[in-house]
Amino acid sequence: MIEVVAGVIRDRRGRILLARRTEGRDLAGLWEFPGGKHEPDETAEAALKRELREELGIEIEIGAPLIRVPQAYPHKRLCLDVHEIRAWRGSVRGLEGQALSWVPPHKLADYAMPPADIPVVAALMQPDRYLVTPEPGADDETWLGALEQSLATGIRRVQLRAHSCEPARWRALAGQAVARCKAAGAQVLVNGDLELARALGAGLHLRASQLAQFAERPRSVDGLVAASCHTTEELQAAQSIACDFAVVGAIKPTATHPGATPLGWAGFSGLREVVSLPIYAIGGLVPDDVAEARRHGAQGIAAIRGLWSG
Repeated sequence: MIEVVAGVIRDRRGRILLARRTEGRDLAGLWEFPGGKHEPDETAEAALKRELREELGIEIEIGAPLIRVPQAYPHKRLCLDVHEIRAWRGSVRGLEGQALSWVPPHKLADYAMPPADIPVVAALMQPDRYLVTPEPGADDETWLGALEQSLATGIRRVQLRAHSCEPARWRALAGQAVARCKAAGAQVLVNGDLELARALGAGLHLRASQLAQFAERPRSVDGLVAASCHTTEELQAAQSIACDFAVVGAIKPTATHPGATPLGWAGFSGLREVVSLPIYAIGGLVPDDVAEARRHGAQGIAAIRGLWSG
């Protein structure tokens, strides 16, 4: 595993610096977050300071860790360790002949990047928590009230899921839930039901068993498309149909699957390597696990009990 460090460098306008890989290197012409290889006798922090001094001519103060992305390429495996840069001094220059670009955050996804850098953009721009709703109880208003409480905690991505709810009741309840999510500024996806997602103007979250039904991204979905995955093949299928993100687990033992062997963080990292999709970890996780999830390449956590306020 090759250890690579990179920094998220911002200017006074909030733009983020990208560097273009030069001719003669792997993945030449693609844009990446500046950094480089970690020498065996260096700490990650020392390596990042050295690399940005050598590549850009700046002195930096390293801020919070953002994400570590393990990624398998045809001829190598690497782990990209990305930190926010709290402050920097000097005049940014491409000292190795590389082109540089200061990019507004909302335009980062427009730049072609190596697979390991793509989840970094998601970590900067997308929610780190993905709420999966529990089955509605006997009272719809109680369930909707709990949803609103969850949204009030800052949840901005929600999957509406109810396997045992009577269809007509669920259709009406989901419609109210979509309206409340959108009013709160949250992205909302419907589990497994393409027609309901279309009717409600919501995104679609595919079950793993549904992936084989699609040769391309489901059309006329007014929102995000995501998938639950458990294997390399399922993740590759989700990426091939241009899903926006995936969910992988279970990381820890859960009450809903008491006999299942948990994947664990090592197992999650192994699956993380095979695609460039943003991936949420799921299974027995709570908000305090977000930092650990990021250390293994996750976008963040998905959860029912860990994120539901009811």
